[in-house]
Amino acid sequence: MNESGVSPALHERRNRLYRVEAIVLRRYDLGEADRILVLYTLQRGKLRVKARGVRRPRSRLAGHLELFARTQLVLAQGHELDVVAQAMLLDPHRGLRESELRVAYAGYCAELLDALTSEADPQSAIFHLLAETLAALAHSSDPFFIVRHYELCLLTLLGFRPELYRCLACDRELQPLTHAFVPSLGGLVCADCAAQYPGALAASVPVVKALRLLLDPHQWTTLLERRTSERLRHDVEAIAHAYVTSILGRPIASHAVLEQLQRPAFSLPAEPPA
Repeated sequence: MNESGVSPALHERRNRLYRVEAIVLRRYDLGEADRILVLYTLQRGKLRVKARGVRRPRSRLAGHLELFARTQLVLAQGHELDVVAQAMLLDPHRGLRESELRVAYAGYCAELLDALTSEADPQSAIFHLLAETLAALAHSSDPFFIVRHYELCLLTLLGFRPELYRCLACDRELQPLTHAFVPSLGGLVCADCAAQYPGALAASVPVVKALRLLLDPHQWTTLLERRTSERLRHDVEAIAHAYVTSILGRPIASHAVLEQLQRPAFSLPAEPPA
């Protein structure tokens, strides 16, 4: 016994345990009953951990470790991977599973975060952004702008905020005209400079306005209340996808699934965008 009356073995075991609040990004089967979980945690950033026996029918952990669930965990430090010792579900985001499109969007959000972040690099703002996005997706009938907001805010938090107010070629302030987005530069160039960049994507006045709104923490939700044209949504997504692909050097795999699923969602009344 040590001075506190606790045996050395118990004291060592307690020192190996730590608590995190986590969201399950991905999971992989391991052996006959275990899983590897990719988590994004509030306290420690992205972690890969082992959940032993979680695939057994009577596992007490299984219901607390579903994809996209927000959960409180006790983890035990391991030699290679830390191990889930306890789990308490905080928010299962059940509404996600009521729609194939919502699940696909949630998967895209998780994959994007996994691709852009390193392990053990905690950023509380990213955790809260993901948690708020999943909660919003679980109750949304039209997730498009929720995910576009998440996408651009995540890039901003990681140091990739797109330039939407000045031309990246000539540094002039952008006027309300059609400009072009250059993914490799990370923002807009004016109409006069656009010819220098053959791969640039056209950005109309409504598209630029929408992109700016999506990055405004106080006004972006106004986009959820508006009827927007198929063309506007297509162009906003094309710019976001091209920028993400440029940063990563590859496309996000789940984007192809979304392209197929969200086509019906673009059949909103074709009105001139606000």
